[in-house]
Amino acid sequence: MPDFILLDGDQVTFLPNFGPAVVVVQPGKLSGSGPLTFRGKKVCVDGDEKKVSVPGCMYMTPQYSIPGTGTLKIAGLAGDQKTTKTKTGNKPILLKGQMFTAKFEVQSPAQQPPPGPGTPIPDATPQYSGQGMFVTTNMKLRSS
Repeated sequence: MPDFILLDGDQVTFLPNFGPAVVVVQPGKLSGSGPLTFRGKKVCVDGDEKKVSVPGCMYMTPQYSIPGTGTLKIAGLAGDQKTTKTKTGNKPILLKGQMFTAKFEVQSPAQQPPPGPGTPIPDATPQYSGQGMFVTTNMKLRSS
């Protein structure tokens, strides 16, 4: 079934739950690199999602309640988020689709308060998995 094509500047929205971690999410933006344009904006193609990076997001877990920070990225697209037939510049075009797999890469670990006097214990998990979606301004151009 045809879906909306993603364009340069379209928004990337992340859900706050990344397994046990809760992230204070901020939106990202897609940068289109395809040769095809629509209404003056470049079309997003396969690989453009890898350039999305939202640094400086705070997070914590039930165990590590002193907040840490990290970067939100797209880990992988869902099967309905790339065209199967239509291409531009020899690459599939990105579609709005349902939900993509997201990752949260820890830069500064959240910490667990010490049981007594002493230093807090840092979260040893380097990355958490979650989900996100695309929000497009394009409500006309579709493909499959």
